[in-house]
Amino acid sequence: MTASGPVLRIAYLYPDLMNLYADRGNVTCLVQRCVWRGITPEIRRLEWNDRLVEAADLYVIGGGQDRQQQLASQGLTTRNADRILSDLADGAAMLAVCGGYQLMAHRYRAADGSELPGLGVFDAETIHPGANVPRCIGNVVCDWNDSRLVGFENHGGRTYLGTDAAPLARVLRGHGNNAEDGTEGAVAGAAIGTYLHGSVLPKNPHLADHIIRTALAHSAPEFKLEPLHDSAEWAAHRAALRVAGLR
Repeated sequence: MTASGPVLRIAYLYPDLMNLYADRGNVTCLVQRCVWRGITPEIRRLEWNDRLVEAADLYVIGGGQDRQQQLASQGLTTRNADRILSDLADGAAMLAVCGGYQLMAHRYRAADGSELPGLGVFDAETIHPGANVPRCIGNVVCDWNDSRLVGFENHGGRTYLGTDAAPLARVLRGHGNNAEDGTEGAVAGAAIGTYLHGSVLPKNPHLADHIIRTALAHSAPEFKLEPLHDSAEWAAHRAALRVAGLR
């Protein structure tokens, strides 16, 4: 399709550090669903030593192990917090997955007791209960906006939402934020945090379009998303429901 619509500026944060369980597939999915509609996606990869200068309409960050999270936390808080927080306050969107989600909350306390500061996008904190406590692993199904989300989780930390945070979804299968309160992820303005890997967007096309629509509200609010012929994506969604024991 020839581009005839707006430009969507996507800042892809630390793709070499934060890319567990095919999280880069989220960016691929967003780009393709934009291109099919004539939207021009501009991808700006932020590597560890980089400093964000230009504004973005959408920020995407995936998950990483503790060492990668330490580096990402340092880069975010010392070099890029002001740019990211300013854009989010201006209405930019965000998708933060697993370790990236943890770094967008106030703090992450690791199993050894050390703390990684976050950006405070979400009123939440994550506490790892210790190496001897089982991790939250497995397929996840959640209720979200009169529909369902599917994905895969693998995290040791437990995330607890504060009074100013709203959960993204409610868990039907799986552990979610902390295996205690039935919540999954968080929402703050146009920012979404989630533990769903998989990658999450290719098999949740309704969530992908929600994120695109929200990001475009920042840069091209008059542009309307046309429906896509995405039967393959919905087949993957239904297959994930069956694997999790739901239909």
